[in-house]
Amino acid sequence: MREWEQATWATGVSKESVMRRAGQAVARGALRLTRPGEEILVLAGKGHNGDDARFAAGDLTGRRVRVVNVTDPAAVVAEAKDFSGALIVDGLFGIGLSRPLEGEWLRLVQALNESRVPILAVDVPSGLDEGTGEPLGDAVRASVTLTFGAMKHRLLRPCAAPFTGRLEVAADIGLVACPFKSELNWMLAEDFAQFPSPRPVEGHKGTFGHLAIIAGSQGYHGAAVLAARGALRAMPGLVSVFATERAYPLVAAQLAQAMVHPWTPDTLLPKSCSAILIGPGLAGVDVPKQLVQEAARLWHESPLPVIADASALSWLPQGPPLTGALRVVTPHPGEAAAMLDIGKADVLDDRAESLREISRMHGDCWVVLKGRHTLIGRGQGELSVNSSGNPQLAQGGSGDVLAGFLGGWLAQPQLQADAGLAIRHAVWEHGHAADVLSARQRAWEMTELVELLGNSAAAGEGGEA
Repeated sequence: MREWEQATWATGVSKESVMRRAGQAVARGALRLTRPGEEILVLAGKGHNGDDARFAAGDLTGRRVRVVNVTDPAAVVAEAKDFSGALIVDGLFGIGLSRPLEGEWLRLVQALNESRVPILAVDVPSGLDEGTGEPLGDAVRASVTLTFGAMKHRLLRPCAAPFTGRLEVAADIGLVACPFKSELNWMLAEDFAQFPSPRPVEGHKGTFGHLAIIAGSQGYHGAAVLAARGALRAMPGLVSVFATERAYPLVAAQLAQAMVHPWTPDTLLPKSCSAILIGPGLAGVDVPKQLVQEAARLWHESPLPVIADASALSWLPQGPPLTGALRVVTPHPGEAAAMLDIGKADVLDDRAESLREISRMHGDCWVVLKGRHTLIGRGQGELSVNSSGNPQLAQGGSGDVLAGFLGGWLAQPQLQADAGLAIRHAVWEHGHAADVLSARQRAWEMTELVELLGNSAAAGEGGEA
């Protein structure tokens, strides 16, 4: 970031103009987090983060704003403790902090955290070491961190999460075009502005593919239903579900549009299939050994795209598929740890390397490593970090919906040429739908998430979390 800023100053762009743009971004964030007439406390330190916060204060129209220029932290502790407004803007310290907080600075940060008022952190939560993601003694526990230019790598570490809250990026603050490349790339809504392309007017069901879903067993039939409904929201031409014989009646009773069949060792997938999803809800005692073997065979031999989720992740043979066809796995950190035979903490400590190793184990397949800021990529090349989603997605069925939604896109032949774009879009849309729902209401279910998939961008205008 410092080199990027220096490259900007060298072109004649003034620091003040960039700070004004940064302040405008902070103000937009603060306005989104509050309502007209509510009070905002702006704490501005001596550095550039303080300047950003002061500029933001001038753009907080329709709010009661109290700006405190913090030079003596002891004088502000009581004010922070007693503040009962709607939001605190933390502009105390930025990325330059290099020593642990102590004395009255430490007391001030603790008072902010004890206030229970939502906090918007400017660039980096004050007290957080951007180089490690660890607090320097202690750090502000922000509800939202709005960082500038690009995501700071260490803000994505698990240890930083309790302090950063929701991570957002103000990418356009007047800096010159970024002169650097990174292995990690932050996904934004505009990445999908042209996705999907308009459907041809002469298209028919066969044009848009046929997804086969092998899913659902005794006690886990709901996973198959959610996967099918998620797939239908991507609007492939056809969806067929194959559940175990015990789960079949329960799955069939809940699906009208998808075709539902009992899976038996004699089952043949329809010749019109253009992609296969295996795994959601296949954890019951009635899953026959032949189904497990067939899943492994399809992964190894099918010329079609195959997506493996949930239980199927433990059935996969290592090595590349014989056909070189598209392959995708969707583990959460616990499943990734089992695939790698390491601890979950090890996966979280280096998610990028964990993803790459899983991909290499399975023929350079695409990996969707789920969790906070889901990571997407392969054994080599760029990795994409999802910017959407929130903790309300931590519900049973969320992964089933995502797997189906992803399969529904990859079943469409016209989208398979750029599978990475389709995968990234499915992940972002899934998370964004959750953001829109969470902005509307405190509690919601997977059926409500499914109903919003595909329409969340329009539904969330002016109201996303």
